[in-house]
Amino acid sequence: MKILTILGARPQFIKAGSVSRAISLHNNKVANEEKIKTKNQKLITEIIVHTGQHYDANMSDIFFDEMKIPKPNYFLGIGGKSHGAMTGQMIEKIEEVALKEKPDWIMVYGDTNSTLAGAIVASKLHIKLAHIEAGLRSFNMKMPEEVNRILTDRVSNILFCPTDTAIQNLKNEGYENLDCKIVKSGDVMQDGAMFYKSLAVKPNIEFKKDFILCTIHRAENTDDEIRLKNIFEALNEIAKEKQVILPLHPRTKKILENLKLDINNLTIIEPVGYLEMVWLIDNCDFVMTDSGGLQKEAYFFEKQCITLRDETEWVELVACGANTLVGANKDKILEAYKKNSEFRIQNSELDLYGSGKASENIVKGLWDV
Repeated sequence: MKILTILGARPQFIKAGSVSRAISLHNNKVANEEKIKTKNQKLITEIIVHTGQHYDANMSDIFFDEMKIPKPNYFLGIGGKSHGAMTGQMIEKIEEVALKEKPDWIMVYGDTNSTLAGAIVASKLHIKLAHIEAGLRSFNMKMPEEVNRILTDRVSNILFCPTDTAIQNLKNEGYENLDCKIVKSGDVMQDGAMFYKSLAVKPNIEFKKDFILCTIHRAENTDDEIRLKNIFEALNEIAKEKQVILPLHPRTKKILENLKLDINNLTIIEPVGYLEMVWLIDNCDFVMTDSGGLQKEAYFFEKQCITLRDETEWVELVACGANTLVGANKDKILEAYKKNSEFRIQNSELDLYGSGKASENIVKGLWDV
């Protein structure tokens, strides 16, 4: 079996790394069983394509070595363009690779333009498509990610869903009546969190006894002056009582400087690598973020999360009390802070995301089709 994996951003490589390790374990198992003449086993060959959607200076050879992730077989170098230009060029280049490699499956992750481009190529060339993180919905069609994930789900042959909620979303949309297979795989992000915890690296910054980890990057916040002002006024007030460590993208930092917001109480640092981020999550008091992935990672490390968005794809975290949605409302942010300062997560016993076996389930699911 040959799989063509399409990736475009660093988080996707980290997720895909877990599946690649599961593929290697599968192949090792098959090789050992072949020695005792077990039949009907399949070796899996994975070809990795990096579209270049998000240029990341940290994704050097050292990154792949440290993260124990296979290096891409193809780098397409497509990034820094409009949605249409980027997606169109990706379709063209991915199609060239697919025609050359002749894979049995194209595998895509999540909801980026790279995901959609891979899905369209698979559909047009009649190659079976596997979508990891299928069924997620924010129900906000203004988000390009929402459009990408819906369109990708629709042309997939097998949909690997991280949660029961994702499966129910697909059922609500009639996927049980379509020619596709729905699999509850669990979440590959939990596999990665468990794997990388022992490899975590402490950042070289000054820490106080207790600290909050905060990230802000979504356009719905950074491109809206009122939302950004409310969020940072709340964060600056919180930071008078407890250290708030904020890895901040230079673009967002510049916006804050132009708005002349008071952020003197915050500990603002440069963006950190994933292994440093894992250390920060594991050692913080709790998390405040507008990131989708960090909401789950906080849960994996048994930390409460305050989400600075109006909605979340991870509704089960809100339902179980691990996540509090506050939007960009200053009063709600401060209220949630006071509440979350008093206790730690009480829901770690809930098996919401597959207990670290998602990658194994995905490989088995492909094998059994």
